[in-house]
Amino acid sequence: MMTQAANFTVAKTLTDVPERAAPPRAVKMAARNLDVFYGKKQALRQVALDIDARRVTALIGPSGCGKSTFLRCLNRMNDVIDGCRVSGQVTLDGRDVYDPSLDVVQLRAMVGMVFQKPNPFPKSIYENVAYGPRLHGLVRNKQELDEIVTHSLERAGLWDEVKERLAEPGTGLSGGQQQRLCIARAIAVQPEVILMDEPCSALDPIATAKIEELIDELKENFTIVIVTHSMHQAARVSDKTAFFHLGVLVESGETEHIFTTPQDERTRAYVTGRIG
Repeated sequence: MMTQAANFTVAKTLTDVPERAAPPRAVKMAARNLDVFYGKKQALRQVALDIDARRVTALIGPSGCGKSTFLRCLNRMNDVIDGCRVSGQVTLDGRDVYDPSLDVVQLRAMVGMVFQKPNPFPKSIYENVAYGPRLHGLVRNKQELDEIVTHSLERAGLWDEVKERLAEPGTGLSGGQQQRLCIARAIAVQPEVILMDEPCSALDPIATAKIEELIDELKENFTIVIVTHSMHQAARVSDKTAFFHLGVLVESGETEHIFTTPQDERTRAYVTGRIG
């Protein structure tokens, strides 16, 4: 007891104001003990990761490392893959998304997804964005639907480019515009999380820059998880980075720390280009 008291007294005299720990981040989604199998092949092993609310989390790692598999677990897109088996837990605001009583359609409205290749519906620009709100009963009349379409296209940074062309096919837009249309379509159903699976891999540098600017704006209102093959992009757009290798989550943390002072040698080797 005397030793503990003495140590406490010394500690108090070393600093006038004790260092305050940073407040904990609000966690929107979380994975614990997550395993994924495709048949007999294990794609993810015991993954545990928190997805911070209203921040951008980047998932990086070599091809086939499990980052897209993990992304698909967050809104149960793996359910549509034959032979895929998931165990462990994924939660959204504390609720297990694999709970049998959970409506998967509603989950995918709350956790929207933008795919690698732009995939607008073969419908007009207007109908691409209006489809989800109609399906989920989010509007009562045409005026409300018009407002959602306009607002979604504005948030996706596309309104000024298409406001005179809303009746034209969405497939007639450029690749970058199509991807922003898909983002507008995703946010039209008022999701809480947006998943992006290499959303810029098929785009030119100018279109990529627009998507990255959009991601920075969207995180004010949405939680975003992005899979990217580009470490430069991860460094530019994300607040937090998770490095996957051979189905294992090797390391995660603030993006600046992952790229400048990684704790694991495998992470260091990847971000410096020695493995990839």
